[in-house]
Amino acid sequence: MAEVIIVKDQEEAGQIYGRAVADLIKSKPDAVLGLATGSSPLAAYRALARIVRDESIDVSRVRGFALDEYLGLPLDHPQSYHSTIHRTVVEPLGLDPEKVHVPGDILDGAPLEDGERIALAGPAYDRAIEAAGGIDVQILGIGTDGHIGFNEPGSSLASGTRVKTLAEQTRIDNARFFDDDISQVPTHCITQGIGTVLKARHLVLLAFGSGKAEAIEETVEGGVSAFCPASALQLHPHATIIVDEEAASRLRHKDYYRYAYAHKPAWQGI
Repeated sequence: MAEVIIVKDQEEAGQIYGRAVADLIKSKPDAVLGLATGSSPLAAYRALARIVRDESIDVSRVRGFALDEYLGLPLDHPQSYHSTIHRTVVEPLGLDPEKVHVPGDILDGAPLEDGERIALAGPAYDRAIEAAGGIDVQILGIGTDGHIGFNEPGSSLASGTRVKTLAEQTRIDNARFFDDDISQVPTHCITQGIGTVLKARHLVLLAFGSGKAEAIEETVEGGVSAFCPASALQLHPHATIIVDEEAASRLRHKDYYRYAYAHKPAWQGI
């Protein structure tokens, strides 16, 4: 079962993530981080950046792999995940941009019609992750429909990185990044598959607000199903789910999760 940590706010969640990743980098200077976009990870990245700065941690050898990317956006588009990852992670942490990769980088805005080029990009990305030694800590957000990365409901739990069609709800949710104009939101993406995500050694999923409560309930206490892709975290030997009170509001076993975390030996970390 995944470890569930219930926090008061995003800043507390960010501090837990930041401390764990900072300690990882200290012990493994060439650590491989799995990176996600969206609003949920932002406090975590800010916390990690503060710790790196305050403790003068050397991050020059840290590598990174992003979860996903829109298809059809040029890399320099402000809402491409190439741009977003560099703006929210690479620059604040002082990472080497040559060591941070996004699934769409080799496509550079290639149109969906360029089928052969796009089809080859997913397997190439998975090979690059394997060549780097695999991801040490993968940070995840969750959609209101339970998607992780851009693995929409119905995605294979064994899937690798590949092209997916975005669900309408996902496009509606993401329209806030495109001037609230859904017509500007791409219809397709390239995303790490659930099988790729599950290969990471540690998964950390963050969720905040009542809008995520149903998805968190299904993820933590529902059955494992392709129709709630995040429920696959139940299959992982080291998954941590950090949620605020609102996101945890539908969990039946909240008291146990609080008790277990309060009595966890400090040396275990997360």
